[in-house]
Amino acid sequence: MKRRSLLAAAGALAILGLRCAVGDEVAPPEPNTYRLENYRAPTPKTLTGARVLTTDEAEALWKAGAAVFVDVLPHAPRPANLPPGTIWREKTHMNIPGSYWLPDTGYGELAPSMEAYLRDGLRQVTGGDESKLLVIYCQRDCWMSWNAAKRVLSLGYPNVAWYPDGTDGWEDALLPLVKSEPLPR
Repeated sequence: MKRRSLLAAAGALAILGLRCAVGDEVAPPEPNTYRLENYRAPTPKTLTGARVLTTDEAEALWKAGAAVFVDVLPHAPRPANLPPGTIWREKTHMNIPGSYWLPDTGYGELAPSMEAYLRDGLRQVTGGDESKLLVIYCQRDCWMSWNAAKRVLSLGYPNVAWYPDGTDGWEDALLPLVKSEPLPR
């Protein structure tokens, strides 16, 4: 009887353990190409060629002024179907103080004009020094920052860090966020 109870308990624990493993979100493997859809989804734990930062590491770099922080979250345009005369207020965009906002540069495919905006923006925020450490971010579970960091590497910037928790992780750590405007095109 005891043996049967022990086997039943072990079986229940195995099933419970299996349920926990299935319920946890598992990071997808790092792809060879850019993500082209479903941008708000779990991201890989790695990005070949880039350093992946925790919030504590990002904060230390920020406090030391040791990196250029670049936010790539998309900019929501005014809805095209608003009737004439409708008042529309943009949602305030918050980012890490001192960051540069290069919106819409994290899509999997960029139009030539958007890639030029990214190149010009990076040149501007680094003062033309490609060796400066660039910290690329947006929000947690957002492929935009992963794509942008991968693209920045492909543009010849060798010192790239990806901060996958972005403004969500920053805010969760009770670190300051400030209102931001996009870097002019």
